[in-house]
Amino acid sequence: MKSSAWLDQIGGRLADQMRFLLEADRLKGVIRLNHIADGSRRENTAEHSWHLALFAMVLSEYAIEPVDIWRVVQMLILHDLVEIEAGDTPLHLTLTDTGQAEREQAAADILFGMLPSEQGQAFRAMWDEFETAESADARFAKACDRLQPILLNHVVGGGTWNVRPDFNIEMEKSLTQRIALGSPTLWAAAETVFADAVANGWLKPAPTPAA
Repeated sequence: MKSSAWLDQIGGRLADQMRFLLEADRLKGVIRLNHIADGSRRENTAEHSWHLALFAMVLSEYAIEPVDIWRVVQMLILHDLVEIEAGDTPLHLTLTDTGQAEREQAAADILFGMLPSEQGQAFRAMWDEFETAESADARFAKACDRLQPILLNHVVGGGTWNVRPDFNIEMEKSLTQRIALGSPTLWAAAETVFADAVANGWLKPAPTPAA
């Protein structure tokens, strides 16, 4: 950030909140592997977070349990802020990236620590809730987070499904099946998308069992 003398002049709680908000602007520069729906460019993480919030607002009727949509939206706005410090780890690489969780925890300490204490603690608690996905709100938020890249990959004809030469429908399902914990209806829709992607050659079929 450029000179923050003006923030020092404002001082106090408001200055801390403004510093946090300006730091959050860096999320616009974190570029993800998947492309936006028209295929013209890659998505940034700030766009991803906004899109997920819209997913939750539009699709909340399909949640397996009643959810507080405002809490779900807050989680989705907050959940990827850690990528400012930790970077984006594509879902299909998470199994081999053993340091991801530690990087993101450290990033959460830094970012939410910028806010006034009680506000930072509340945001951090909501981020932790999303990560553990033990509440109905968090499970539905996770379902939206898994569903959005599936739709984007399909409409661009493969997207991140093509990054790994061995990546196939069974691997994709193993990484995204938690959608069903938040919404069986959305998981059924995802399975339809997978089948169509395989039929079109955009996602590899399950490997043939060895004889």
